[in-house]
Amino acid sequence: MSDFRWDPLKNTWTITANHRERHPREFFIERQQITMTTCPFCPGLEERTPPEVFAIRPPGSPTNGPDWQVRVVPNKFPLLRIEGHLDRHTEGLYQAMQGIGAHEVIIETPEHAPWLSDLELGQMVRVFQAYRERLLDLRRDKRFRYLQIFKNHGIEAGSPVPHSHSQLIAVPITPPVLKTELNACRSYFQTNERCLICDMIAQELTDGRRVVYSDEHFLVVTPYASSSPFEMRLFPLQHNHDFALQNDTELANFAVALQSTLLKLRSLLRDPPYNFILHTAPPAHPRPGLPDYWSSLANDYHWHLELVPRLNRIAGFEWGSGLHINPMPPEAAARHLRNTDPSPGL
Repeated sequence: MSDFRWDPLKNTWTITANHRERHPREFFIERQQITMTTCPFCPGLEERTPPEVFAIRPPGSPTNGPDWQVRVVPNKFPLLRIEGHLDRHTEGLYQAMQGIGAHEVIIETPEHAPWLSDLELGQMVRVFQAYRERLLDLRRDKRFRYLQIFKNHGIEAGSPVPHSHSQLIAVPITPPVLKTELNACRSYFQTNERCLICDMIAQELTDGRRVVYSDEHFLVVTPYASSSPFEMRLFPLQHNHDFALQNDTELANFAVALQSTLLKLRSLLRDPPYNFILHTAPPAHPRPGLPDYWSSLANDYHWHLELVPRLNRIAGFEWGSGLHINPMPPEAAARHLRNTDPSPGL
């Protein structure tokens, strides 16, 4: 029989279907293949992107030249633009403001073919150093209330360019999903004087059924109330609210955990399309009239990464009810992933 499961972090219910055991092969999908005659993210074609805002390159290497290791550029067709004023206003019952923000592309490697999981660990660390530097830079803009880093892998997950890259979008509001998480963590801390995610980590380690990967630095689990098959969350074991405060050693530990997880997913499900989303603390800018706004973040929030394979589609019931149906119990998903060899190659 199916059961309802509640997620205290997301404040959502999910229906988990338990009526029969499903095999991972039932979730294989035919991937669309993209062919490009020229790729604007490849070295030597830097003029096809806007000028870089950050790059990791050897000393003396010219800006916007081809000798780079990681390169960050504004999106050529940005969802939001950094220039201008918010001009917040009402339209009757509604509210509106200008599309002010930032939209950047983090090009993860100069090589066209490799996936992120193929990169050697040193290169993955450079990617995460770029994440850190862009977060630190953009949070100086007091218009921005949240900075979202995410990766779309595969055209089915929203990536029309096959060259490995991720994106950063800065917005002048706190997105509803993040606000729910932040409020849940703050409320739990006020009641229990403990971090909600730290307690979730302790419970998952004790239970063990949903653990995909663990070492002395990170834990990867399939959430108890997973909204989709093989969904995962990656948590640092050490409490920290802000990804941008991670040092290079901590980024290296993150790279080890994420690479192993991505390779397991790729091997088990034949390289499925996926999204991953970095959840980190918002900028702690003072808010007029709200002196305590997010002031407890360092104590109650805990950064983490969500990894969501795109294996099923949302239909009418999900849209109408806000309830997701997950046909793969997270305990079974974790067992399959845990027993998968994280070796490169399909």
